[in-house]
Amino acid sequence: MKRKHQRLTLLLLAIGAVLGAVLLAMWGLRGNASFFYAPEDIARQGGPPTDRAVRVGGMVRRIERQPDGISIRFTIGDNSAHVIQARYTGITPELFREGGGVIADGRFQADGSFTATEILAKHDENYMPPELTERGMHKTDAVR
Repeated sequence: MKRKHQRLTLLLLAIGAVLGAVLLAMWGLRGNASFFYAPEDIARQGGPPTDRAVRVGGMVRRIERQPDGISIRFTIGDNSAHVIQARYTGITPELFREGGGVIADGRFQADGSFTATEILAKHDENYMPPELTERGMHKTDAVR
């Protein structure tokens, strides 16, 4: 076999191996993909997707604690007039509060409400760990 044909065969095998690895990775991750939606995106699409797990995000506008002590109902909004009504059962993060940012994993129900299975509270870029705050450090000290 000529040297040129050896290189071509090796190149084709390498491309096949990379393609196989990509397809294998995509197949393995197919159930874990989570699409992100803001309230305005849901309104633009004409309704929420109820067939798969999604992530929704925005600002928490209102929180209602339920009598059982661990369930909450909350409203997620963005800069538009659109909102998402959501509910969650479990312990919420410390930074989860009205006016704060939130990303919630879960599913939309047939009635358009969102049932969250996990809540991730977002903090702003000026976050300071409690340990440093207790020592009397200021945000400007941490940057230096």
